[in-house]
Amino acid sequence: MLALLGSHTRGGSYIPSTVTTAAPTVATTPPVTTPGSASRKLAVSVPVHITIPAIGVSADVTEVGRNPDGSVQVPPLSDHNLAAWYRDSPAPGQLGASVIVGHVDSSTGPSVFYNLRYLRSGQPIYLGLADGRQAVFQVDTVVVVPKSRFPTSSVYGAVPYPALRLITCGGPFDPTSGHYLDNIIVYASLTGAAHSQTAR
Repeated sequence: MLALLGSHTRGGSYIPSTVTTAAPTVATTPPVTTPGSASRKLAVSVPVHITIPAIGVSADVTEVGRNPDGSVQVPPLSDHNLAAWYRDSPAPGQLGASVIVGHVDSSTGPSVFYNLRYLRSGQPIYLGLADGRQAVFQVDTVVVVPKSRFPTSSVYGAVPYPALRLITCGGPFDPTSGHYLDNIIVYASLTGAAHSQTAR
């Protein structure tokens, strides 16, 4: 079984004002898998950029694999505005759940997925792909789950349509361990594709 997303540490003097409080629209249980509205999958191409207009995200996307303990790696804390595609998950627009992770904050302030918890059902997510196209996803739901009960099967498991999962940390911050206790997970499904202005 694939381990949950690696922990995000914070430390330092920065104290977030709202990150420990889930938004009212955040659920506490993973959704039932349902088909997305896009009828066809896209050609294979890796993501290079993510744009989420509703929460002001416009960030480059790098690639990550697994840590020696089996957990998913995360992008470096030193780059606030960087997300990471888990390369062992399907490419965006392929059948299955493509997984992108990002930090919520660090010792110096908010990071790329700080406002992920405020996303609502129906809002768009745009992934610029290396081949010049843009995969367009729509938020299905947002959930907050304890890391101790991470829903591995609903995040990384097989789904019969092109899906997307965005993951960051959230919930209470434990100053003793230096980790957040929960994960915020966005479930989304592919709705279409367009030409991208952010491909490399």
